[in-house]
Amino acid sequence: MKKQTSFYIVTGLIILAAIGIISNLVKDPSGFIKMIVGTALIVAVIFFVIRRFSQASPAQNHEQRAFKKAAKRSKKRFQTKESTHSPKRSSVKSLSAARKKRDTSHLTVIEGKKGKKKNRASF
Repeated sequence: MKKQTSFYIVTGLIILAAIGIISNLVKDPSGFIKMIVGTALIVAVIFFVIRRFSQASPAQNHEQRAFKKAAKRSKKRFQTKESTHSPKRSSVKSLSAARKKRDTSHLTVIEGKKGKKKNRASF
Protein backbone atom coordinates (compact mmCIF):
# COMPACT_ATOMS: atom_id res chain seq x y z
CA MET A 1 0.00 0.00 0.00
CA LYS A 2 2.72 2.45 0.96
CA LYS A 3 4.59 1.80 -2.29
CA GLN A 4 1.50 2.53 -4.40
CA THR A 5 0.75 5.85 -2.71
CA SER A 6 4.28 7.11 -3.31
CA PHE A 7 4.01 5.93 -6.94
CA TYR A 8 0.85 7.98 -7.41
CA ILE A 9 2.42 11.05 -5.77
CA VAL A 10 5.53 10.87 -7.97
CA THR A 11 3.44 10.29 -11.10
CA GLY A 12 1.27 13.29 -10.25
CA LEU A 13 4.34 15.50 -9.74
CA ILE A 14 5.81 14.40 -13.07
CA ILE A 15 2.51 15.16 -14.85
CA LEU A 16 2.28 18.61 -13.23
CA ALA A 17 5.91 19.36 -14.20
CA ALA A 18 5.24 18.31 -17.79
CA ILE A 19 2.15 20.55 -17.94
CA GLY A 20 4.16 23.48 -16.55
CA ILE A 21 7.01 22.98 -19.04
CA ILE A 22 4.62 22.72 -22.00
CA SER A 23 2.63 25.80 -20.94
CA ASN A 24 5.86 27.79 -20.43
CA LEU A 25 7.07 26.70 -23.88
CA VAL A 26 3.79 27.74 -25.52
CA LYS A 27 3.55 31.14 -23.74
CA ASP A 28 7.18 32.29 -24.09
CA PRO A 29 9.47 30.10 -26.24
CA SER A 30 12.50 32.42 -26.06
CA GLY A 31 12.19 32.72 -22.28
CA PHE A 32 11.92 28.94 -22.05
CA ILE A 33 15.11 28.47 -24.08
CA LYS A 34 16.93 31.06 -21.94
CA MET A 35 15.77 29.27 -18.80
CA ILE A 36 16.97 25.89 -20.11
CA VAL A 37 20.36 27.30 -21.20
CA GLY A 38 20.82 29.11 -17.88
CA THR A 39 19.95 25.98 -15.90
CA ALA A 40 22.34 23.90 -18.02
CA LEU A 41 25.17 26.41 -17.45
CA ILE A 42 24.61 26.47 -13.69
CA VAL A 43 24.54 22.68 -13.54
CA ALA A 44 27.73 22.48 -15.65
CA VAL A 45 29.57 24.96 -13.41
CA ILE A 46 28.51 23.11 -10.26
CA PHE A 47 29.53 19.81 -11.82
CA PHE A 48 33.02 21.03 -12.77
CA VAL A 49 33.59 22.73 -9.40
CA ILE A 50 32.63 19.58 -7.52
CA ARG A 51 34.74 17.44 -9.81
CA ARG A 52 37.72 19.77 -9.44
CA PHE A 53 37.68 19.73 -5.65
CA SER A 54 36.87 16.05 -5.30
CA GLN A 55 39.78 14.83 -7.45
CA ALA A 56 42.07 12.44 -5.67
CA SER A 57 45.53 13.60 -4.73
CA PRO A 58 48.53 12.16 -6.61
CA ALA A 59 49.36 9.99 -3.59
CA GLN A 60 45.89 8.46 -3.71
CA ASN A 61 46.22 7.88 -7.45
CA HIS A 62 49.51 6.05 -6.80
CA GLU A 63 47.87 3.93 -4.11
CA GLN A 64 44.97 3.15 -6.43
CA ARG A 65 47.36 2.07 -9.21
CA ALA A 66 49.30 -0.10 -6.75
CA PHE A 67 46.07 -1.71 -5.56
CA LYS A 68 44.94 -2.45 -9.11
CA LYS A 69 48.34 -3.94 -9.92
CA ALA A 70 48.24 -6.16 -6.83
CA ALA A 71 44.69 -7.26 -7.60
CA LYS A 72 45.70 -8.14 -11.16
CA ARG A 73 48.66 -10.18 -9.90
CA SER A 74 46.51 -11.96 -7.35
CA LYS A 75 43.87 -12.77 -9.95
CA LYS A 76 46.52 -14.03 -12.36
CA ARG A 77 48.12 -16.18 -9.65
CA PHE A 78 44.82 -17.81 -8.70
CA GLN A 79 43.94 -18.45 -12.35
CA THR A 80 47.29 -20.10 -13.02
CA LYS A 81 47.00 -22.28 -9.92
CA GLU A 82 43.59 -23.56 -10.99
CA SER A 83 44.38 -24.07 -14.66
CA THR A 84 47.91 -25.53 -14.47
CA HIS A 85 47.43 -27.94 -11.60
CA SER A 86 49.07 -31.16 -12.79
CA PRO A 87 50.24 -33.98 -10.46
CA LYS A 88 53.21 -34.90 -12.74
CA ARG A 89 55.09 -31.69 -12.00
CA SER A 90 58.12 -32.10 -9.84
CA SER A 91 58.27 -30.06 -6.66
CA VAL A 92 61.84 -28.90 -7.36
CA LYS A 93 60.87 -27.26 -10.65
CA SER A 94 57.80 -25.59 -9.18
CA LEU A 95 59.78 -24.21 -6.22
CA SER A 96 62.50 -22.77 -8.44
CA ALA A 97 59.92 -21.27 -10.79
CA ALA A 98 58.06 -19.71 -7.86
CA ARG A 99 61.27 -18.13 -6.56
CA LYS A 100 62.11 -16.66 -9.96
CA LYS A 101 58.64 -15.14 -10.45
CA ARG A 102 58.62 -13.24 -7.16
CA ASP A 103 59.27 -9.54 -7.31
CA THR A 104 61.24 -7.70 -4.71
CA SER A 105 59.05 -6.66 -1.87
CA HIS A 106 58.41 -3.01 -1.14
CA LEU A 107 58.33 -3.76 2.57
CA THR A 108 61.34 -3.24 4.83
CA VAL A 109 62.28 -4.78 8.14
CA ILE A 110 62.40 -2.39 11.06
CA GLU A 111 64.85 -3.43 13.73
CA GLY A 112 63.36 -3.43 17.19
CA LYS A 113 64.68 -3.66 20.72
CA LYS A 114 65.10 -7.42 20.79
CA GLY A 115 68.21 -7.57 22.96
CA LYS A 116 67.12 -5.23 25.75
CA LYS A 117 65.50 -6.60 28.88
CA LYS A 118 62.20 -5.16 29.95
CA ASN A 119 62.10 -3.39 33.27
CA ARG A 120 59.41 -5.37 35.03
CA ALA A 121 58.34 -5.10 38.62
CA SER A 122 58.30 -8.45 40.42
CA PHE A 123 55.68 -9.12 43.03
